[in-house]
Amino acid sequence: MIFREAQIADIPQIQIVRNSVKENTLSDPALVSDKDCEVFMFERGKGWVCEIDNRIVGFAIADLQDDNIWALFIHPDFEKKGIGRKLQEIMLTWYFEQPKEKVWLGTAFNTRAEQFYRKTGWKETGMHGSKEIKFEMTKNDWLNISNR
Repeated sequence: MIFREAQIADIPQIQIVRNSVKENTLSDPALVSDKDCEVFMFERGKGWVCEIDNRIVGFAIADLQDDNIWALFIHPDFEKKGIGRKLQEIMLTWYFEQPKEKVWLGTAFNTRAEQFYRKTGWKETGMHGSKEIKFEMTKNDWLNISNR
């Protein structure tokens, strides 16, 4: 397993992972374009990938502009191997090295993602729209979690 910063050339494989997930699926894959990925990874924030045998199997993208985790997805064939946890660790460590105090994300109810975020220390703070739970992580909470 190789964890590294995402590159523009990774976008096609990132799109494959994003469109392979069984939960938090896009109603229309065209809703997230290659250009969107590029903007979020290189203008608004940063992205990371996990690669196995030259294949991207997971990715994470943090958005500094909206203080948001824009994406954290693992290909279904590679779930439950610690990839999501490691990508989150890399992403949040970087995020809180910036002059940021809090980050949020939204995820669907009754999903493995919801369970993952609860288990890894995110705090539910309400709703994001009408169909997602809003979670937040503060810098202090992350520092306490990551220093265990």
